[in-house]
Amino acid sequence: MSTFNVPKREEVSGANQAIFDNLEKALGFVPNLYATYAHSENALGNYLTFANGKTSLKAKEKEVVNLAVSEVNNCLYCLSAHTAIGKMNGFTEDQILELRAGKASFDAKLDALAKLAKNITENKGATDASVLDNFFAAGWTKENLIDTILLVGDKTISNYINNTMDAPIDFPVAQPLSEVEA
Repeated sequence: MSTFNVPKREEVSGANQAIFDNLEKALGFVPNLYATYAHSENALGNYLTFANGKTSLKAKEKEVVNLAVSEVNNCLYCLSAHTAIGKMNGFTEDQILELRAGKASFDAKLDALAKLAKNITENKGATDASVLDNFFAAGWTKENLIDTILLVGDKTISNYINNTMDAPIDFPVAQPLSEVEA
């Protein structure tokens, strides 16, 4: 169990309090992982600016990457959050499980994206040429590639922070993939 607390609004800096207020307005709550970022004066604001930056990937495509990366990095918090967000973006439970496994039999273009995200994460950026060729053959561009790599980095940051700090999960908890596939 974690020895790190999830800071409450009154325990963080004024700048982070303003971010908490904005998150509360936008989401109805401050996710525990975001609150954990607020142990740092600057990390939460910097992360949210990065995570909410412009990208060539649509929201649904971003969830493909988020789910595949979070599975590889074994981040139950992010898997739980992105399972909920994936459902809000129109994925079914079965599709989400496939995406977590780094594939998408239901859509060839998303399949190439999921395989790329999984491969980049597993190989720490030393992407297999065949996976990259498949990505481009599915209709993705170099811009999409760069934006996907940025998103892998974005999600890896959250995965690593949570895997170190162990924020309590405040979303419906995702089942381990091994239990679902068994």
